[in-house]
Amino acid sequence: MSAPTPPTLSDDDRTAVESWVRQRHLGSEVTDVRPLTGGSQNIVVHLLVDGRPMVLRRPPLHPRPTSDKTMLREIAVLRTLAGTDVPHPEFVAGCDDLSVLGVVFYLMEEVDGFNPGNEMAQSYVDDAAMRHDVCLSYAGSLARLGDVAWEGSPLAELQRPGSFIGRQVPQFLRLLESYRHDAYDPGTLSVDVLADWLRTNQPNDGRPGVMHGDAHLNNVLLRRDRAELAAFIDWEMCTVGDPLLDLGWMMVCWPTEPNTIDAGAELAALGGLATRAELLEAYLAAGGRATSHLPWYVALACFKLGIVIEGTWSRYLAGQANREAGQRLHESAMSLIDLGTRVACGEDVFA
Repeated sequence: MSAPTPPTLSDDDRTAVESWVRQRHLGSEVTDVRPLTGGSQNIVVHLLVDGRPMVLRRPPLHPRPTSDKTMLREIAVLRTLAGTDVPHPEFVAGCDDLSVLGVVFYLMEEVDGFNPGNEMAQSYVDDAAMRHDVCLSYAGSLARLGDVAWEGSPLAELQRPGSFIGRQVPQFLRLLESYRHDAYDPGTLSVDVLADWLRTNQPNDGRPGVMHGDAHLNNVLLRRDRAELAAFIDWEMCTVGDPLLDLGWMMVCWPTEPNTIDAGAELAALGGLATRAELLEAYLAAGGRATSHLPWYVALACFKLGIVIEGTWSRYLAGQANREAGQRLHESAMSLIDLGTRVACGEDVFA
């Protein structure tokens, strides 16, 4: 069965964007509009503005109540990262005028790179050293992200008062409960043991920093000609919080056993990736934060990601999502909660 055609902009949408581009003095003509990905919850399209390649990102055709807020979050982080050494798409302009497309959207520069979840550059096929070394570039870039100066930036408005790590468990238990409907019981995802352990063993809050929030190999672009991260992408879960959760998330989502979500599948299929121990070494060498509580952050990453992706299973059971995606993510969610529970029980799951 062929993959579904990714959504793109309608002719009316293209005309509306072109009018907005002219009003903002960004150019006069929008051409070559085409979808870039079929795996995102949002609509991401390539386009040319007077021949200049850009990417437009907007919420899905059927936006969620938080979709516009998510776009504003992404705009804030890209503006905050401007001029830093963290690989990211350069922000061009954003639109919060709902009369244009009915949703918030933004333009960013197109990055010359490929997503290792669904594509592979020939240079990586030919050279195992590139496959290994790009993993270290990824880990080092994640460390630098956590050290970005964010105070007084557009992203600073996202920082909530109080303990970031202290609110994670109750916040995501509420999210899981919000999935409840006649066909879905949140109790089918057995999170209680893990949730109790996380609350009992919670470390103290560290210095706040910028988090990507969903750090895995499907959310990056790699350079085609050298073993280097071209950009982090898909910033919808970014916030100011504890960057050590990004570290735990990276370890959990790494596509070697235990492989919970199969991120970076095209790269992983070739083999030769860095080990988790090497990722940690590269992260620390790039200035990432050291911690004696890494198992706690790994377990929290399992808990949080498992609950997030379980939502697709609930939506499928309500007739609002694709069965294949719902089933796949439900299985991953159960695998994540099992992995986190094993960490809570003291097992060295990455040995």
